[in-house]
Amino acid sequence: MTTPEVLKYTQETGDFSRMLESIPYAQFIGLTCDRFGDDLIFRLPRKEQNLGNPILPAIHGGVIGGFMELSAAIYLMMSQDNLRMPKIVDFSLDYLRAGLDRETFAECRLTRQGNRVANVMISAWQKSRSQPIATARAHFLMEG
Repeated sequence: MTTPEVLKYTQETGDFSRMLESIPYAQFIGLTCDRFGDDLIFRLPRKEQNLGNPILPAIHGGVIGGFMELSAAIYLMMSQDNLRMPKIVDFSLDYLRAGLDRETFAECRLTRQGNRVANVMISAWQKSRSQPIATARAHFLMEG
């Protein structure tokens, strides 16, 4: 399947497996996604190779950032008619707590959608959604 066909399939069925299999980094970190109505919840499973500090143990900050950035791009693709990967313009990340060695979740919210630029807020948490481990803002260039 071509990329537009995979995206169309995912939008129509809600099955993210084909899309995520086509993204090597998503496979590497173990990213999955579930749809609950209009909401998408992204999941980063507990995985030893994602650890950066084996003493705590804690997830590598770059893995958390990559997980959040990729989640925002997928979220944006799924919420648009455009069947192409948006291009990242800017990504600002705030680490709030240590990402301990446990399952991590992320959700995204579109804060601005223009003809050429889209802004997305991302929140990542582990035990409680009300206690995020990181928040981020991503700005994407949308190409038609």
